[in-house]
Amino acid sequence: MSILGTRVLRREDPAFLTVGGTYVADVRDPVLDGAAYVTYVRSEMAHALIRSIDAAAATAMPGVVAVFTAADLDTPPAAHAAMTASMGFPANLARPLLAIDRVRFVGELVAIVVTEQPYQGPDAAAAVIVDYEPLPVVLDPLAGRADGAPLLHPDHASNVCFDIAGMGVPTDFADDFFAACEVTASARIVNQRVAACPLEVRSAAAGYAADGRLTMWASSQGAQQVRDELIAALGLAEGSVRVIAGPDVGGGFGPKIGTYPEELLVGWCVGKLRRPVRWVETRTENMIAMGHGRDQVQFVTIGGTADGTVTHYRIDIVHDCGAYPLLGAFLPFLTHMMATGCYDIANLETRAVSVMTNKVPTVAYRGAGRPEAAAAIERAMDLFADAAGLDPAAVRVKNFIQPDQFPFATKSGAAVYDCGDYPGALERLLALAGYDGLLATQAARRAAGGPRQLGIGLAVYVETTGDPDGEHGRVTVHADGSATVFSGSSAHGQGHKTAWSMLAANELGIPMERITVIEGDTDLVPQGVGTFGSRSLQLGGVAVLNASRSVVTAAKSIAARLLEADDADVVLDTDAGRFHVAGTPAHALGWVEVVAAADDAELTALERFAPPSGSFPFGAHLAVVEVDTDTGKVVLQRFVSVDDSGTILNPVIAEGQRHGGIAQGVGQALLEQVSYDADGNPQSANFADYLLPSAAELPSFELGVMETPTPLNPLGAKGIGESGTIGATPAVQNAVVDALSAYGVRHVDIPASPERVWRALHEQRT
Repeated sequence: MSILGTRVLRREDPAFLTVGGTYVADVRDPVLDGAAYVTYVRSEMAHALIRSIDAAAATAMPGVVAVFTAADLDTPPAAHAAMTASMGFPANLARPLLAIDRVRFVGELVAIVVTEQPYQGPDAAAAVIVDYEPLPVVLDPLAGRADGAPLLHPDHASNVCFDIAGMGVPTDFADDFFAACEVTASARIVNQRVAACPLEVRSAAAGYAADGRLTMWASSQGAQQVRDELIAALGLAEGSVRVIAGPDVGGGFGPKIGTYPEELLVGWCVGKLRRPVRWVETRTENMIAMGHGRDQVQFVTIGGTADGTVTHYRIDIVHDCGAYPLLGAFLPFLTHMMATGCYDIANLETRAVSVMTNKVPTVAYRGAGRPEAAAAIERAMDLFADAAGLDPAAVRVKNFIQPDQFPFATKSGAAVYDCGDYPGALERLLALAGYDGLLATQAARRAAGGPRQLGIGLAVYVETTGDPDGEHGRVTVHADGSATVFSGSSAHGQGHKTAWSMLAANELGIPMERITVIEGDTDLVPQGVGTFGSRSLQLGGVAVLNASRSVVTAAKSIAARLLEADDADVVLDTDAGRFHVAGTPAHALGWVEVVAAADDAELTALERFAPPSGSFPFGAHLAVVEVDTDTGKVVLQRFVSVDDSGTILNPVIAEGQRHGGIAQGVGQALLEQVSYDADGNPQSANFADYLLPSAAELPSFELGVMETPTPLNPLGAKGIGESGTIGATPAVQNAVVDALSAYGVRHVDIPASPERVWRALHEQRT
């Protein structure tokens, strides 16, 4: 009997719930004995020239080992130049390890203070005197792209660093594009800047091992990428660096992909000082300096016929990528790619640019470009339904891509959806939620005229997960009959230890408790890409599956020799974990006997799996909110979702991913926003000012089940890790607007805070 698809409790959780995880700050290893501690001097100006840096007072303070500035670096200052250029951005826009002659956002690194004890660092850093000459600040990307705007990078012609026109996307808007439409609706939609807020802040610890190699522990989503970037940035030799992710990583959500200057400089300090070094940022540093997410202004217009058929859609995207073009600057392309969502819209126009501003650079954040696309099209569908006087569910049903149209090439020209059943997902959702009953309850509330009104919001989404880069997996069966799985993926909460051991156990017939899973150590797993983009199961998991099958094939050949039979006649009874000739189970061999006959006293196989393209999970979400029209307070009463990520390996893990994603999506819709004052100073630098949802703000989620296996991998699996953030935000936003629609309000930007809701009502009333 297969274990796949069953509710297996996570193997990781007993340790997390009792003794806790081991994070970078917890690591105790001889390599780190006698470590010094790094504290970074960060810019207090959003945009300024650096006239001088005086570290004399800091250097003289007790416990200070050294103070370094950009002038001390004996490595190329633009450590991210190769990454910047590889993504198509000009190399002259690369972020330096330490600011050289100017700073471009509050929190940018200016100097390094190294001390004997961690408590000595902050005082010494405060004693470093930096003479700044203020420069004009650019905070609005719309103003920043205009002619004559102050330039963040004077050797670049403008603040625009990315335009999808450069990727061959037509961006000319026709004046008569909507001329034939009977109904049109337009809106300016803001998808606000947010912070990932992982439980474990960024941290790194490094030193030289006994073999002379640099060994670093880092809170990262991919150890191999950190290793490669350390080698490239510091000019080190191949094979001279070992990186360990964790051992446990307390959340990533995208911003922990790759490295920041902070981690690279930890490695540099080890080489400079010839002693181990540790660094753990504060929560405030994390909020003002780790990469942020989202931050788009979208101008959308949607048009079609009076019967609800959408025929035209236009989206003009202006993305705020912060001071330097990192991965976030590319994400408007993914918004363009997914622009029309689940709908068969005949005519599409898109524009998208990324504009540099004096803010923290944006990076990938749970969904990375796809939530922005879903937010735009799902708000547009509600706006169109309102303008046409039609039910928003009915409008969606009328415009869905149909199941028999797959594989479906989208109008953006950038995606081919593998498979889906969008009408089926919405039908299940409406039945599960009791949609007609909700409408009746809402109508009664409105007729009664009380201050607390009900809003019902829908969102149907499709996103892209996985990638053609592939992932590695190695499986080894040892002499004692136990097994080890080595995966190039890297868990930071996803439950890989459980999932990979399920896959291996199912193929090998070895109990899960006798299977060890190893990830995130470049010595043990030299080949790997990492975990992001909901890629792990459909790439890393399939690699483990294939490696397990390869080991079984090799074992069958050995067993056939021992049993004096043909290879094809030998079978593995996975329930018993024994090999025998088909039809004669009485004479069987276990793994111990088979491995003993192998040449190397163990059986191992390494596989890399790369699909032909990414897969496209989809789903439908419904939110019910109550809005107090006197105060603007929004309470989320119900949240119902149907998420289809192909074949489900373990419902426990899938549900956990859905819960977390929905919570983050609701947080963006109602609470979260990174904000700056007029001078570019962060105003949300801690959890007192940056609001996160807790259990008190969230109802119990109602999760519907649907599985449409993809043909792109043997598991039929798609990604599930980002679905909640993609569908939840527009569902809640649409619900808030729906509650206010009886008062004439047609749009409210997120987060739908009490003040913002109250102002929308007040402006409509006056």
